[in-house]
Amino acid sequence: MMDTHEKIYVAGHRGLVGSAIWRNLQGRGYTNVVGRTHAELDLEDAAAVRAFFDAEQPQYVILAAAHVGGIMANNRYRADFIYKNLQIQQNVIGESFRHGVKKLLFLGSTCIYPREAPQPMKEDVLLTAPLEYTNEPYALAKIAGLRMCESFNLQYGTNYIAVMPTNLYGPYDNFDLVNSHVLPAMLRKMHLAKCLHTGDEAALRRDLAALPVPGVSAQDSLPAISARLAEFGIHADRLELWGTGTPLREFLWSEDMADACIHIMNKVDFADLRGDSAEVRNCHVNIGTGKELSIGQLARLVKDAVQFGGELAFDSTKPDGTMRKLTDVSKLHSLGWNHSVEIEQGVPRLYKWYLDNMA
Repeated sequence: MMDTHEKIYVAGHRGLVGSAIWRNLQGRGYTNVVGRTHAELDLEDAAAVRAFFDAEQPQYVILAAAHVGGIMANNRYRADFIYKNLQIQQNVIGESFRHGVKKLLFLGSTCIYPREAPQPMKEDVLLTAPLEYTNEPYALAKIAGLRMCESFNLQYGTNYIAVMPTNLYGPYDNFDLVNSHVLPAMLRKMHLAKCLHTGDEAALRRDLAALPVPGVSAQDSLPAISARLAEFGIHADRLELWGTGTPLREFLWSEDMADACIHIMNKVDFADLRGDSAEVRNCHVNIGTGKELSIGQLARLVKDAVQFGGELAFDSTKPDGTMRKLTDVSKLHSLGWNHSVEIEQGVPRLYKWYLDNMA
């Protein structure tokens, strides 16, 4: 159990999960939580990370920082996704060890599992078959991170735990049209399509001013804006989405994820996860809901929340990615934690947050 006065470093505290963890810690009465923005501390810079740990001497570390993106970015910037994430992990985990951190939580992703993994995916299917090609570099980096945690624990007796969250969404998500994940990208595209459909030019320009889209500005003519948005499948009468709409996905509200992280930091140790086998592996913990829906069903949920009056269309010439990716959360449930926000509640909640804060 972490004392409320002990120093906790949240790496990536401005991101989707990191900011939720920060708020969760504050809500629980933790008074000594530290973080640095990317501008203040580049986690790829080994010397800077060492200097930070020398100065701050954190007792607990939550590594929520990562170089992330959607299917398009993962496939296009493959070198960035493996190199940058390996650098971040190497530096933060290494300095945590050198500075005697009591406990570390490493956040990965369920993309670590094989493309054709049996469903739902148990932790022990890791490395049993090939990965999904489009995000393989990112997945390999995360696999290296969780194995690094296990290896430090086994060799040095540290208490580093790796958790693998399913697809996350929530406040402070990334809504960039190029680099965001499926749900926030879909929600923003639906909002922009609604602006075009209803002729709400003021709302359209406010959105583009708040979150610029490469190749167009909020000051451009409406035809120029419409032409650029059409390249992302956004039209006044329809929204075109990548793939067939048939892949199944699981989604977890980010504030639920944060609560699960602090539950594990306070109540779960590596000793609880390692078992008694001679070969210790796959001690990581899936974090999810254990429930799924199709991308088409998700699109209809978003359409209803946004109240977009146009049509939905799916471009089957674009990749679907993994057809199904559902986590087995039996280990998580056995550790005493369950999710509280269902996707039907979360989507309208996220859209309200988007309108209040981003649009």
